[in-house]
Amino acid sequence: MEIELICVGKTFQPFVLEGFKEFENRLKHYIKFTYTEVKINSVKITEIEKVKKMEGELILSSILPNSKIILLDEKGKSYTSIAFSGLLAENMNQSVKKICFIIGGAYGFSEDVYKRADSKISMSDFTFSHQLVRLIFIEQLYRAFTILKGEKYHHE
Repeated sequence: MEIELICVGKTFQPFVLEGFKEFENRLKHYIKFTYTEVKINSVKITEIEKVKKMEGELILSSILPNSKIILLDEKGKSYTSIAFSGLLAENMNQSVKKICFIIGGAYGFSEDVYKRADSKISMSDFTFSHQLVRLIFIEQLYRAFTILKGEKYHHE
């Protein structure tokens, strides 16, 4: 199985970049992981729906047709770290070839992206910046694989 994380916008905070790279390197031992940033051109758009539509088109154009799509969305299902590792194991057991986890822009996802999604996951009841969500998510992804391998990273 391959996992891709697709995010709207660019990461520019040095501490996020450094932490993200750390976990990206750790993940290489478990799975093929790719990271894609999509960004609308720096056009001043004040209409929220237009921004979501443009971002949605970029997201959808970067997804392979047979990929499973899971949105990181505040209205999604909440998982514990152990339950999330179970979700990954379930997909591996079902021979899912690729899962794309997607972090949307500041205004969320377009209706077209919601329609294409297979499911939604909530990271927390808290609201995080889009940059921090990337770091938190990749750490949880790494944690999930250590749980699946029975390694000592996760304590419970």
